[in-house]
Amino acid sequence: MHAISPFRPALERALSHALDHLYHLEQQPVGARASLDTLRARLSRPLADAGLPAAQVIDELAADTAGGINGSAGGRFFGWVIGGALPAALAADWLTSAWDQNAATYACAPAVTVIEEVCGSWLKDLLGLPREASFALTSGCQMAHATALAAARNALLARRGWDVERDGLCGAPPIRILSGDQLHGSIARAARLLGLGTGAVRGLPVNPAGQLAAATLQQALVESAGAPLIVVLQAGDLNIGAYDCFAELIPLAHRYGAWVHVDGAFGLWANASARYRHLLAGVAHADSWATDGHKWLNVPYDSGFAFIAHADAQRRAMSYEASYVAHNDHVREPKDWNPEWSRRGRGVAAYAAMRELGRDGVAAMVERCCAAAHALATGIAALPGVELVWEPTVNQGLVRFLDRAPGASESDHDRWTDAVSNAVLAGGEALFSNTTWRGKRCMRISVCNWQTGEADVARAVAAVAQVLETHRI
Repeated sequence: MHAISPFRPALERALSHALDHLYHLEQQPVGARASLDTLRARLSRPLADAGLPAAQVIDELAADTAGGINGSAGGRFFGWVIGGALPAALAADWLTSAWDQNAATYACAPAVTVIEEVCGSWLKDLLGLPREASFALTSGCQMAHATALAAARNALLARRGWDVERDGLCGAPPIRILSGDQLHGSIARAARLLGLGTGAVRGLPVNPAGQLAAATLQQALVESAGAPLIVVLQAGDLNIGAYDCFAELIPLAHRYGAWVHVDGAFGLWANASARYRHLLAGVAHADSWATDGHKWLNVPYDSGFAFIAHADAQRRAMSYEASYVAHNDHVREPKDWNPEWSRRGRGVAAYAAMRELGRDGVAAMVERCCAAAHALATGIAALPGVELVWEPTVNQGLVRFLDRAPGASESDHDRWTDAVSNAVLAGGEALFSNTTWRGKRCMRISVCNWQTGEADVARAVAAVAQVLETHRI
C-alpha cells in the first residue's frame, strides 16, 4: 500500500475527470469550443522552477483543456474515420500505462509479448487472412503501410540479388507503386519514409464505382514490365468506401511479378461480417495488408496492424540483433517484426476489445455502423436542397448542399456545403468533415463508433435540418 500511495491522488483525480468527460458526451458539444488563443493562454505557462503536487497538475490540466477536446469518443462524431474506445479497451489501455512495459522483447514485457502473439492470431482469424501470415502491431495504418512496404521492398529487391538492408537503395533497381488514384496519402508518405520517393507512386484512374479496373491495371503493368512493382489495392477508400475487385486484380498483378498490398485501414474489418464479407472476396491472396485498431475495433489511439504473407521478408526488413538486446528463441520477439524497439504494449487494448466483443460483437458493430451511415446519408439527403452524392455501401457516404439561389454556380454549392457543415459544428450536435470528391465539395459521413445508435442519427439529421431552415447564407 505504501508503494502505491504516491500514485493514488493523481490517479483518482484522473479517473474523476475521465468519467466526467465520458458521462457528459451526450450533453456536451461534439466539437471543441475553446479558441486557439484561449488554449494557448491557458497552457503556455512558463515552466516553473518548483514542481507541483501530481493531483494539482491533473486538476489544472483538465481545467486548462476544457472546451478544447473533441467529442470523438461519443456517438455523434462522424468526421474523418475515427472510432471511439470500448470500455474494456480503455481500461486495458490505462493498465498498459500503469504497467509501463517496453513491448520490444519478451525479457522486457513477458505477458505483453504473449498478448501480442494472441492478438495476431485472433486478428487474422477475424479479418480472414492466412493463418501463417506474420504481423506487426504499429502506431497506426501509416506505420503498418511502412512495415508492409518495407517487407515488399526487401522481397522485390532480393529477387534481383540486391540486399537492401545491407546496401541501401543507392544503385538498386527502382521500385514502382501502382494504385487507383483515390489512394490514401499515407501510401505516398510510406514511400517517402522508405526512400522510394513519391515519384514512384502512380495513381491510375478508377471507374465510377471508385474501383481500379483490370484493363487499367494491366496496361500499367505492361508499361512497367521488368521493374520491381508494388500494387496497392483499396479495401474501403477514404471517401466512398470503395473496394477493388481482389479476386480479379490480385492474380493479374501476380502474373507480372508484383507484390500486392491492401490498404484496409477501416474496410478490412468488413470481413468480420457475413453480410459484408463478399466485398473482400479474394483478399486473402494478397502479399500484405494494413488496417487500424483505432478505427473499427474501437481501441484508443494509437493502434495499427500490418500483416505479411511472407514472414521471411518482414523479418529481414525489421529484425536486428545486438549483444545488449535480449532474445528468446521460444517466443515471438516483437522487435523482430516492428519498426520500433521502444514501444508501448498496444496489444493489451486490442486483446481486451476482442474479448469484450467476441466474434459476434465485432460483426454486429460493423453492421450497426454501416446501417447508421446509410440512415444518416439518406436522412440528410431527404432534406430540401440536399444531394445524395454517394449512398453508403459500408460506413462512408457523401452529401452535398445546393445553394438554391437563382443561377447558383458549382463554386456557390461548394461554399454552401462548407457553410452548412460549419454551422452544424457550431451548433454542437454533430461533427462532420468535408472533402473534395470528383471536383465537388461534399460533407463526408463516416460512422465508426460503437456507441452510435438510432438516437444519434436522429439528432444529427435534425441538426442539419435546423441549419438549413435558419442559416441561409
